[in-house]
Amino acid sequence: MSGQDDRVASRAGLRAGLAVLALSGLLLSGCGGFDPRSEGALDAYTAEEIFQRGEYELARNKGGDAAFYFGEIERLYPYSEWAKRALIMQAFSYHRDRDYPNSRASAQRYIDFYPTSDDAAYAQYLLALSYYDQIDEIGRDQGLTFQALQALRQVIERYPDSEYARASILKFDLAFDHLAAKEMEIGRYYLKRGHYTAAINRFRVVVEDFQTTSHTPEALHRLVESYLSLGLTAEAQTAGAILGHNYQSTPWYADSYALLTGRGLQPQSVGDNWLSAIYRQVIRGEWL
Repeated sequence: MSGQDDRVASRAGLRAGLAVLALSGLLLSGCGGFDPRSEGALDAYTAEEIFQRGEYELARNKGGDAAFYFGEIERLYPYSEWAKRALIMQAFSYHRDRDYPNSRASAQRYIDFYPTSDDAAYAQYLLALSYYDQIDEIGRDQGLTFQALQALRQVIERYPDSEYARASILKFDLAFDHLAAKEMEIGRYYLKRGHYTAAINRFRVVVEDFQTTSHTPEALHRLVESYLSLGLTAEAQTAGAILGHNYQSTPWYADSYALLTGRGLQPQSVGDNWLSAIYRQVIRGEWL
């Protein structure tokens, strides 16, 4: 989780303070062969004592152990205020331990049991992070990216005034950009091997569905390259015209302009094709 997310968690009350460290020699000690996971081992302890031990393990970066203690509170003291606090802490602990499926399960239980709680927004945010934090590589399964987008949208729509909504908007944009990057990666692969039609299909997706991302200028340039390779000059000129109108200061436009003028062509809308329709709609405002 990023530094920003840690600060968000702290503001949500998910802290493992220095005071908890004092419990290391006092509470639920591991001395004398004590096994907290043995049957009945924690039955004599209060919910607060077990909660403090969970915080202590979290302070030691033992997320899995912390999650165990918080889970025991839910088992031993169900429906209590401590159980409510422990459940969101368990979701956080699992996430800190990168156990995303269990973090997601705990967060979902919290949302189901306490939908109106102050921490419900954070639980929804943790659920979204359980997908988002696994999509850092373009080559990863894009299904995770779609799931992250859906979960982040839930945070934004259900809790629009929360700090988690603001963080989710940023992550939503990054995940959206990630999907466009994947389309570009595949399109470049096809273009490099001369599979121009397949490449065009990928670049078209970026222009039509991901036009707000940082990949749109390159996608338009690659369309100019691909269409010129196929001898489809009208489409190439129109892609160049859109690129010049919206991204004239970019190196991508300079490259496209050089390609077009090198063949005696100009970047302008020509003919009646999907790109000319975009040109009319976006540049001239002629919504059809």
